Amino acid sequence: MSVILPGSTIGFLGGGQLGRMAAMAARTMGYDVHVLDPEHHCPARPLASQVITAPWGDVDAAAKLAEGADVVTIEIEQIPLPALEAAERRAPLRPGPQVLWTVQDRARQKEWLRDHGFPLGPFAVVRSAEETTAAVRALGSCIVKSTHGGYDGRGQARVSDPADAAAAFQGIGAPVCVAERFLTLAAELSVMVARTPEGDMRAYPPARNHHTNGVLTWSVIPGGFDDAVVRRATEIACGIAEQLEVVGLIAVELFLLDDGSLCVNELAPRPHNTYHHSERACVTSQFEQLVRAVCGLPLGATDVICPGAIHNLLGELWVNAAPPDFEAALGVPGVRIHLYGKADARPGRKMGHLSAVGPTGDEALARVRLAYDLIRGTHP
Repeated sequence: MSVILPGSTIGFLGGGQLGRMAAMAARTMGYDVHVLDPEHHCPARPLASQVITAPWGDVDAAAKLAEGADVVTIEIEQIPLPALEAAERRAPLRPGPQVLWTVQDRARQKEWLRDHGFPLGPFAVVRSAEETTAAVRALGSCIVKSTHGGYDGRGQARVSDPADAAAAFQGIGAPVCVAERFLTLAAELSVMVARTPEGDMRAYPPARNHHTNGVLTWSVIPGGFDDAVVRRATEIACGIAEQLEVVGLIAVELFLLDDGSLCVNELAPRPHNTYHHSERACVTSQFEQLVRAVCGLPLGATDVICPGAIHNLLGELWVNAAPPDFEAALGVPGVRIHLYGKADARPGRKMGHLSAVGPTGDEALARVRLAYDLIRGTHP
């Protein structure tokens, strides 16, 4: 299989912050960048020599993107199958349509993981208020999630009483949902795996993550897990990448339970919020690794060279449309600011992140959390 060398063009289905950061890496490596995104002023626009503004499902637009590219990759998995297939007919699409079709529907994803022997918490696929009530009665307290979209805590409801299940299903407003038993967690973690067209793989060390209301708050690498957890988490993630035949990246989100066992939460076949610290902490960032993987280049080393952490910056920090005062944050040793170029700040929207490095993961995390508190004005 031929290598796609620097000087070639990479087409990105998606021009959000992940596309922006991946495009930066591609530009650094000498690639041209084309982007398709529904937003005219998408974050990746300044990096792209061509931007096609069109809905995700626009088959003609996807074909046009691929016609001008040597390889096409994604930064968002919620792209309809016909558009993916139209792109693939004109250029290599990595990861391929089958990977994205499997992952983009939560029910389909859960069933694939179950059928391939990967560990999961108890769940049920529900298609009505009555089925949701029965699932909560059988499973106990559940998180009910829409099968499509609903990321960052949207399209979800926590239900403890079967009497509330019908209202939760109706409130989500999706024809199909997944009811997942609420689990008692010791920790949340993720593993990023890169895989080439030839099947070569590299896994990053597990990151420890913390969410608030379903949205990632911070992540740190290394995650401080014992060797047995690291080995098992890496084994699960690499097994998923291999069996799905991913070409590119896949982030595997996992739960560490109180009994020391692991189960898979969700999959994301693209760069991931929980590995933004790889830009500073690892030999090869996840964004450069994506370029290497989809272009068939040798994968970069994934070793942690300096512990690192990130903290998300959400839209509520932009009070009255004014940007936060970042001066105090930049006074914390090792801290940097990464903004995504989004003009419209609103509560819950990811506008950027802070990153920090330090002599230990705990110190890197302490620095980035201090910087965030200084921005908010909550540090004593």
